[in-house]
Amino acid sequence: MADLLSTPRIQTPHLDAFTSKTVRLIGRVTQLRGEQATIDCSGALTAILNRDAHLTVGHAVEIVGKVNSDLSVKVLRATDLGREGEIDWASIDAVVDATHRYNEIFYSTD
Repeated sequence: MADLLSTPRIQTPHLDAFTSKTVRLIGRVTQLRGEQATIDCSGALTAILNRDAHLTVGHAVEIVGKVNSDLSVKVLRATDLGREGEIDWASIDAVVDATHRYNEIFYSTD
């Protein structure tokens, strides 16, 4: 049951290992195009937005979403974290690294 609630923190290089899974990521909104956004999360990814997602270019965002087979992310929830300059990106990188280094604590690899 814990696996159903697990949303491991990832970045763009991890997408292919989490196809069809729900994940959590923090990145910078670089472009908005209708119902899609480009997010820089240690690499560019395409986010498929829902109606509740209100993103702003140049702001940081936390996304909880499902990774599609084309490695885009279908947004389930998006939280605006404010201007990108107010985010400690090195700390986010460290948390993602720890999540995958000690994955048995954070998520199942099954």
